[in-house]
Amino acid sequence: MHQPSTDAAVQVTGLVKRYGEKTAVAGLDLTAARGEVTAVLGPNGAGKTTTVEVCEGYRRPDAGTVRVLGRDPRADAAELRPRVGVMLQSGGVYPTARAGEMLRHIARLHARPLDVVALVERLGLGSCGRTPYRRLSGGQQQRLALAMAVVGRPELVFLDEPTAGLDPQARHATWELIRELRADGVSVVLTTHHMDEAEQLSDRVVIIDGGRPVVDGTPEELCRGGAENTMRFTGRPGLDLGSLLKALPPETAALELSPGSYRISGEINPELLATVTTWCAQNGVLPDQMTVERRTLEDVFLELTGRELRS
Repeated sequence: MHQPSTDAAVQVTGLVKRYGEKTAVAGLDLTAARGEVTAVLGPNGAGKTTTVEVCEGYRRPDAGTVRVLGRDPRADAAELRPRVGVMLQSGGVYPTARAGEMLRHIARLHARPLDVVALVERLGLGSCGRTPYRRLSGGQQQRLALAMAVVGRPELVFLDEPTAGLDPQARHATWELIRELRADGVSVVLTTHHMDEAEQLSDRVVIIDGGRPVVDGTPEELCRGGAENTMRFTGRPGLDLGSLLKALPPETAALELSPGSYRISGEINPELLATVTTWCAQNGVLPDQMTVERRTLEDVFLELTGRELRS
């Protein structure tokens, strides 16, 4: 597990949260480093939103400690409010408030807000500035919530499913904004069901299930994480794989899956690729359809949390 940091943006230790007889979070440890994007992943009901809501100060933990920018999110709420941006899954906006008015109101609450006009244009909200919130589309409501979370130049921002319901253009605009936040030193805690989003944006991924951490690490570590990468190629049937294996590292495996279809498993790196192509050239083999396969974050997620549907 990721070692706790004494200077973390978010530090959760032994968090327990119950709703009646149901335990939503069961002894969760989580660390989000400053200046990084930390993605919290899990199936439905895993405890992601509850954990984030405790960190935001909206829910009181039943056990454990939570520190946000070194402060208690409930006891020190007034101190944290101007330093932390929050994007909720839903709510947080007056239904009859016009989008532009709401964003300008939030901006006035901060000492150095972002330029509201530029932010509105950046997120494609220019055409709905005078539209009441309840009449916005779901995607427009999502983008307004994101704008409200970041307009105050927070040190830390919580984004709960920030691209849910967005079209591809709005989704990629959101990705670019998150990347810019990180480049500016803003800490981001992100929950998402989009594995490619977590893989693209996050410095660190925490996967939780049943209210407990399953694994955490960088996307690269998790995708490497003990599973072998695979190289595949086709050639003439019956190649001398024993000869090939002598040229490869000892931990490498080679198999002819079907006549002329070959798989090499192990640590696939540029040196190994060069060795295979050199061996092929020395043995008069013209490899075809040579590909390198790598586990994705979605593969890791399904391996760890299962493939059954969750309600």
